[in-house]
Amino acid sequence: MSMSDTIADMIARIKNGQKSKLLFVKAPFSKMKVSILNVLLEEGYVKAYSVNDTNRDINIELKYSNNGSPAILEISRVSTPGRRVYSSISSLSEYYNGMGTYIISTPKGIISDKQARKLNVGGEVICKVF
Repeated sequence: MSMSDTIADMIARIKNGQKSKLLFVKAPFSKMKVSILNVLLEEGYVKAYSVNDTNRDINIELKYSNNGSPAILEISRVSTPGRRVYSSISSLSEYYNGMGTYIISTPKGIISDKQARKLNVGGEVICKVF
């Protein structure tokens, strides 16, 4: 079975894992997913991740606060294979008044909206996290 949107699949795995209070979730490997996880790690939404080369998957360690609530309250796909969403950095609004993060695929790589504002680059809005 082929999957059309592997990024939405990884987002769903993270969401479901946090609902079930899991410490780890696995997702099939892709370079783009690793780039997205790098942003999630930098922004403090996941604890860690590791790439398993033997069976080509990514082990994602989910992050929770001291009282057990998940670090990611909301994560959703913005751009899909059927409907690509592009935005210039000037027209991209702050998500949750700057408390949330957009993950954007730019010519400078996959970065957070905060970095994109510093570098003044726009691109494809992959997903939003809060």
